[in-house]
Amino acid sequence: MNPHNSNNTLKQLISWKTCLYLNYILLLVLTILNFYGLYSNQFYFQKIDNYIFPLVSILQVTYLNALNEKIKHSQYADTSLRNLEYGVYALLLIHLFKGLETLYILLSFNDYDVTLLPDTFLPVGLLTLLLQGILMMATLIAFWYRKKEVGAFNFDQINENIDSWPS
Repeated sequence: MNPHNSNNTLKQLISWKTCLYLNYILLLVLTILNFYGLYSNQFYFQKIDNYIFPLVSILQVTYLNALNEKIKHSQYADTSLRNLEYGVYALLLIHLFKGLETLYILLSFNDYDVTLLPDTFLPVGLLTLLLQGILMMATLIAFWYRKKEVGAFNFDQINENIDSWPS
């Protein structure tokens, strides 16, 4: 199979703009669901640890905005974009942790009497888990678009092409 065909297939399946807006929407919805307690069917705005995900998600929004500007203006990768992407790599681990945490909570379903759990436990829990998985995939697709549209982080090559001594 030709690798260029798979790249075109991915582009046809999900465009950069779709990926961008999907990331934004998922981050917004998951930020709201981050305050929701599956066991209690209530929102908790008093818990300080519920604010960690929204705060670190600002990094991903900043990265997406910077990447969008690079793609829109056909610019090359720079160190600030690289640093943002490295931060999003760490954020991807947080997304993975949150997904595993949600999975762990869902797997505790049989540990409790069904009458103690709210009716929304499984539907909202499964929706949250699904959205967390889609967010991880959308983040990986954004990395793919950065590499495809903006280019690799090869700063040695960029530095060689810069003439810092005016003639």
